[in-house]
Amino acid sequence: MRFDVITLFPELFGPHLTQGITRRAFETAQVDVRLWPLRDFAEDAYRRVDDRPYGGGPGMVMLVEPLERALAAARADRGGADVPVVHFTPTGLPITQARIEALGAGDGAVLLCGRYEGIDQRFIDRHVTLELSLGDFVLSGGELPALALLDAVARLQPGVLNTPSHEQDSFSDGLLDCPHYSRPELLQTPDGPVAVPPVLLSGHHAEIARWRRERQLELTARRRPDLIEAARAAGRLSARDEAVLRALEF
Repeated sequence: MRFDVITLFPELFGPHLTQGITRRAFETAQVDVRLWPLRDFAEDAYRRVDDRPYGGGPGMVMLVEPLERALAAARADRGGADVPVVHFTPTGLPITQARIEALGAGDGAVLLCGRYEGIDQRFIDRHVTLELSLGDFVLSGGELPALALLDAVARLQPGVLNTPSHEQDSFSDGLLDCPHYSRPELLQTPDGPVAVPPVLLSGHHAEIARWRRERQLELTARRRPDLIEAARAAGRLSARDEAVLRALEF
C-alpha cells in the first residue's frame, strides 16, 4: 500500500521511517510513504502557502491553489488511482483501531497535514473523503496524527512484528489489553517486595488465559465503560464475561 503525505515539514517523517520495528514495513515499501513538500507547489517568489482569512480573525489559512497542485501531482504519480484523502483536524472522527484496520486493508491514502488556523474549506469540500482526529485536543499540525496513523498501519502488516502480537493488543477485540509482567519474579522496592501474579508462573495455560481475560474486563470496565457497552451491544461478551463483570460490580 502507498501513502502520499502532503506536508510543510517533510523532515519530521525521516526518523520515524527508519527507526524501530515498523521500519521493516517502510524499508521494504510494504507501506510505501511518499512525501510531497507543499512549498514546492507554491508559485510565487516567497513560496507562500498561507494567507489571512477572509472575514478577519486570528491566524492564517492554508491556500487552495498550492494544495490543488500538490494533490494533482500525487494522484498523477499514482497513475490516477482513486484513494481516500485524509485530513487531520480536531473536528474529525477519532482515530480508532477499527479505522486503522480498514485503512490497513486498502491501497493506502493521501494524508493531508494541515497547519496554521486550518485549510481553505473549498479544498476540503472538493477533495477530502475522511477527516480524523488524534484526540480532543489541538496540535500545531497534522504531522503527528499522520505519523501515528502510519505507525499503527505498519505494525499490522505481515512480517513486521516477530509475532502476531497485534492480535492481542488493546482494542483488537474491543477491550483494553491486560497487564504484562517479566523478570525479576520478585521486585524489591522501598515499600517491600512486589511479586508477579502467581497464576502467570503456574504453567497452566487455561488458568492464565482466564486471568488475562478477567483483567481485561476489569481494566476496561474501570477506565473505558463505553467499550464494555459497545462489546455487549456487539455480542462479544460471553456469559462468563458477564458473570465476571457482575462479580466486579460493573
